[in-house]
Amino acid sequence: MENNRNYFVAIALSVLILIAWQFLYVNPKIEKERVVAEAQQKAAQQTQPAGTPAVSGQAQPANGAVPGAVETRDQAIAKSARVAIDTPALSGSINLTGARFDDLKLKEYHETVDDKSPLITLFSPADTPEGYFTELGYIGSEATGTVPGPTTVWTLKSGDKLTTATPVTLTFTNDKGVVFDRTVSVDEHFMFQITDAINNGSGAPVSLSSYGRVTRFNKPATPSIYVLHEGFIGVIGEHGLNEVSYGNVEDEAPIQPGKTTTGWLGITDKYWAATIVPPQATPYEAKFAHFPDGRPRYQADYKQDAITIAPGQTTDLKTLMFAGAKQVPLVDGYEKTYSIPQFDLLIDWGWFYFITKPMFKLMDFFFRYFGNFGVAILMTTIVVKLLFFPLASKQYASMANMKKVQPKMEELKKKHGDDRMALQQGMMQLYKDEKINPIAGCWPILLQIPVFFALYKVIYVTIEMRHAPFFGWIQDLSAPDPTSIFNLFGLIPFEVPHMLLIGVWPLIMGVTMFLQMRMNPTPPDPTQAMLFTWMPVVFTFMLASFPAGLVIYWAWNNTLSIAQQAFIMKRHGAKVELFDNLKGLFSRKPKPAE
Repeated sequence: MENNRNYFVAIALSVLILIAWQFLYVNPKIEKERVVAEAQQKAAQQTQPAGTPAVSGQAQPANGAVPGAVETRDQAIAKSARVAIDTPALSGSINLTGARFDDLKLKEYHETVDDKSPLITLFSPADTPEGYFTELGYIGSEATGTVPGPTTVWTLKSGDKLTTATPVTLTFTNDKGVVFDRTVSVDEHFMFQITDAINNGSGAPVSLSSYGRVTRFNKPATPSIYVLHEGFIGVIGEHGLNEVSYGNVEDEAPIQPGKTTTGWLGITDKYWAATIVPPQATPYEAKFAHFPDGRPRYQADYKQDAITIAPGQTTDLKTLMFAGAKQVPLVDGYEKTYSIPQFDLLIDWGWFYFITKPMFKLMDFFFRYFGNFGVAILMTTIVVKLLFFPLASKQYASMANMKKVQPKMEELKKKHGDDRMALQQGMMQLYKDEKINPIAGCWPILLQIPVFFALYKVIYVTIEMRHAPFFGWIQDLSAPDPTSIFNLFGLIPFEVPHMLLIGVWPLIMGVTMFLQMRMNPTPPDPTQAMLFTWMPVVFTFMLASFPAGLVIYWAWNNTLSIAQQAFIMKRHGAKVELFDNLKGLFSRKPKPAE
């Protein structure tokens, strides 16, 4: 029984912290943030009826921020000249004022599993409540003349629409005769390439610095949680990966990692991101900041060291901008294609990245073969089981040996009675004589804990799992099972509270866990027996709020473990006691003799 106790305690510890964190912290916080976001949106709609003009109560801040105006998205888009963006993955427009990317929707992604629901909006103009944009410009001097900035009105020089096949070129000539030609191209996914050709026609050398910024005026409606980073992100050359939360910059001065010539920076959400790869030839200083003036805003920006352009010379500066969904193969491909250092870290793989990323690649392989991520999870579980089979064989062999010596252990208990020291010594000698390692059964479970967390990370973080269906009622593997036993799985027209959403798959998981635990006799100790009996029930309620993909994995893993344990123990000559234990559980207990 000692081995059984260690086994089940190891199981409990492997998920207890994760369950408590999800159930007691994440779910209430998500619900609270959702309510607050809905209230804010409703208030904004009530205070800004259609046709209300923008309110510009402040002068333009020195750093180029937008005054405190709040308009509807359609109003803000309509008031400035634009160049349309239309690709297989994106729709939107470039604002000719500031050459700003502030209107972008993702064609391949909807807000809900319903394909008729609105598309995901990534960028919106600064004058809207959801203001979020990327902008590239310059900082000059009196000798340089006016340089492109947030208020500069560019002219369309060539191209009438930005597509994958047709770049567009914008132009601006300043008062000194310096000509800025900006060519924008985009691939079939989410990578923009912006090339500025700066021709000095002023007759004197000009010196200027380029800058870029990703700015947003609100935080995500869903909260940032411990298992996932949301906020500022960047790999700033030799300064490495920087992950800065919104709260960090709200409470502290702007964070400036240091100067470098390589890297990238931006803002990331759970599934989406906007990043800039500055020109890599000139050193730049990166900064992550929160500005409370006017409309409070969050900004990731960089400023390069000044470059000097001789009279009559032309200098080209190439900048990359990623704006879209964090698809794993796509992000990895951009890292290789454009030599962007550690761009794969845009996806938060977590501490066990050396397990998490290979596990995703394995799941993605099965997905491409079967076309269903739920099936990919099942197949990945089989592979994991096969990899851990040697350890599992030792685990169940140890349990089988423990069962064989059970009669001798009972004799020791009778012999030594309440003398626990003598009993312990006798049991250790018995283990030594029979060549049994009493803790051997725990190591496979402990070694699989990182695998469990890695799988949780894959299902929770990767966009490939978002709205990925399984079969039947599971239309989103990244969301909890939507059914509930408390309304008979939808037969009763009753909206079940979130805390009572105990769906079909959590129940299957609970049943398989119950059967797995009944593969072994009930511990004689009352405390252990209570844990033994109630653990499946507790886990059923707790895991009900987890992503359905993880619950499916757990249920399938339990099923495979039952088959695996039965096979190995039978091979070692130990009796599989599942049916006897079930029979004993449900049979009527004899009354004690009077």
